[in-house]
Formats: sequence, structure tokens, C-alpha cells
Amino acid sequence: MRTTLTIVASVAALSLVSLAAHGACDAKSPDHLVALVELYTSEGCDSCPPADNWLSRLVGGDDARPALTRVVPIAFHVDYWDRLGWKDRFASAKYTDRQYEQMRRQRATFVFTPQVMLQGKDFGQWRAAADPAAAIAAVNARRPRANIELAVEAQGTNAIVDVHLKVPDVRDRGHAVVAVALVQSKLSSDVKAGENAGKRLTHDHVVRQWRDGISLDAAGEVRQRFQFPLPADPGPLEIVAFAEDAAGGDVLQALALPLCGRP
Repeated sequence: MRTTLTIVASVAALSLVSLAAHGACDAKSPDHLVALVELYTSEGCDSCPPADNWLSRLVGGDDARPALTRVVPIAFHVDYWDRLGWKDRFASAKYTDRQYEQMRRQRATFVFTPQVMLQGKDFGQWRAAADPAAAIAAVNARRPRANIELAVEAQGTNAIVDVHLKVPDVRDRGHAVVAVALVQSKLSSDVKAGENAGKRLTHDHVVRQWRDGISLDAAGEVRQRFQFPLPADPGPLEIVAFAEDAAGGDVLQALALPLCGRP
């Protein structure tokens, strides 16, 4: 899939060290597999707010950093509801493309909202209000198949992000691709039309910028620098990076890094 985000440059190994030396946030993925939870949602869908709330509770609290070492939630607002009365300002055709790609990977025949995916697989159990702790713990019990390092620094109206990701086992590299996102929480909208007309909706972990389909080099690595424009909306920001199998959707590892110095 295409994106309008600009890759600033491919960076050498010293990039992470250099950025961190200037007071940037930095993080390294743990030695266990971190669970990636994807929500496909829309402000135009009246059955979506419960799923938005469910996602918000996954890493609740003022300091989500410990929880982020276990689970990384991200919310994609799709645009196919926009024609039905309310245009979701967080929606993008790129995120709809992502959901269709996941549909094809699972050999499904249609997309729907709200949809929750855990490790690239449909996770319908969220509807029963069941505690997802056991499912997340089962993911955490597995070893990661990729190692990720992130460093990010806010520079004016942009976030400068350095990503170093490696897939050690050559058997995991054949279909491996990398995605990087800027996500934001504590967002809200007063919906004026459509199925949620008159409601004030709140959202967390919303994908605001997205870059995917990044290929590994011959050594099974990605070393790149990205520039993401910071959104005008207030609210905490995170950088999320993950590696996945483009054929089957398996997540090799995920990492989230809160952006320092941004309320």
C-alpha cells in the first residue's frame, strides 16, 4: 500500500545512538513476544463505541508503559462508513486497505466493523466482555521472531523516528515486512450525523500516520529514519513498530514507544 509519509533517509547503526544522545525517547523490544491488538472501527458505526472502549481499557491508567511491554493496541478508522452520513476525521483509505489485506490473509470473504484482531487473527471473544489477559499471556509466553529498537524525538512540528529491526532466523524472513505508525490517545469527536448522531465519542490508540510494507535487507534487517508530522490535536502520542508475515499475518514482534515531552 502507498502512503504520503516521507522516508527521510536510511540510517546506519549509529543513528539510534545519535538520536538517543540528544534526549530522545528510546526503547528495545523485550525477550518475549508482545501481543498486537488491531481494532477496525468508525465513528459512523453505532456498534463500534463498545469496541473503542474495550481497546481503551487494555492499557488504561496514567502510565501505560508497563502494559505496553505485554500488549500494543492500535485502532484503524476505516473510511467505508464515511458515505453513510458522517465523515470520520480519523479515517483513511489506507486503513481500509489494511483491513482488506488482513481479510485476504485469513481467506475471509468480507470486512466488518468493529473487528478486533490479535496477532493477525480475528479475536471475536472481545464481544463477550471476557478478560483478554489469558489470550495476551499466551502470546507473551512465546519467543519473539524479531528484535526491534526505536528512538524518537519531537523536532518542531515533526517526530523524527529511527527504526532498527532484525529478523534473526532466515526461515522467518521470506515474507516478513515491517510497519511503523504514529498513534494518539485521548481523542474525542462530537458526532453530528449518521448512526452516532448526538454522541460524543472518545478514542485511544488511533493511527494518525502509517507506513507499511517495508522490506528487509539482505541481512534480514530494517534501518530507516522516518519523519511523521505531529497532529494538531492534543493527546499523548506513541510510535508503534511491528514485523509481520505478509503471507499469513503472523506477528513476529511489536513495540510501542511513548513520545517524550508531549502531553
